[in-house]
Amino acid sequence: MRIDLHTHSTRSDGTDTPGDLVRKAKAEGLDAIALTDHDATEGWAEAQEAAEEVGLRLIRGIEISTQFEGLSVHLLGYEFDPGYAPLVEELERVLGGRNQRLPRILDRLAALGMPLTEAEVFAVAGDAAAWGRPHVADAMIAKGYIKDRDEAFRDWLVPGKPGYVGRYSADLFDAVRLLREAGGRPVVAHAWARESRGKMTAELLGELTAAGLAGLEVDHPDHDERARAGLRAIAEDLGLARTGSSDHHGAGKGPAFHLGANLTDPEQLERLLG
Repeated sequence: MRIDLHTHSTRSDGTDTPGDLVRKAKAEGLDAIALTDHDATEGWAEAQEAAEEVGLRLIRGIEISTQFEGLSVHLLGYEFDPGYAPLVEELERVLGGRNQRLPRILDRLAALGMPLTEAEVFAVAGDAAAWGRPHVADAMIAKGYIKDRDEAFRDWLVPGKPGYVGRYSADLFDAVRLLREAGGRPVVAHAWARESRGKMTAELLGELTAAGLAGLEVDHPDHDERARAGLRAIAEDLGLARTGSSDHHGAGKGPAFHLGANLTDPEQLERLLG
């Protein structure tokens, strides 16, 4: 059984609609995928309808923007109640932070000689429930300022670069608690990618496990073999499920993030959700 537990659609910063994402997954020989859009669950219904049509298992998920002591942490959540009021309220705060950041980013880019309007960003964002920096990057591409998203995130839109602006993110421990209260299973995404390596310690992961963490995303395109081995050992020591996934965004990312690029063992999925 081929399982990919981390994908994105046009409801956040992916380039495939939820339905097209499911159909692509089936065509790629996958048996199950999780739709984990950033801070949004609006794609679930369309994805579920397509999954039933093509005979693929859909695992309902999300990727929540969180932080811990200044460290940005993406927290995956699976099979929770999307109507759980305290979680809904927190997600609304996170989405509000996204909206408040946009004009500030555009002001910075204009000062750098790359003027954009909010309408131009919204045009490329389409029906996204959660817009973000990838949509700003797409608008920059459309205006001819940059070649691709990689250039945007390498040179302009990440911490320490001139176009970056911070925003509100949920507290990491609060998000773990809220997902658990909503009946879900929280999993730390790409725990040792980029700036997280060295900061997402075994001690912190142990504290998160005590607070309700259910799994670690071990096999991810941003993890080299050393990172994967280290996270696998920590997960085994803490009794956490080990997941693997592509973090597929469609045309927005390269072949390393292609559907099915990393997979979750069926036994680990059962351990996570069972």
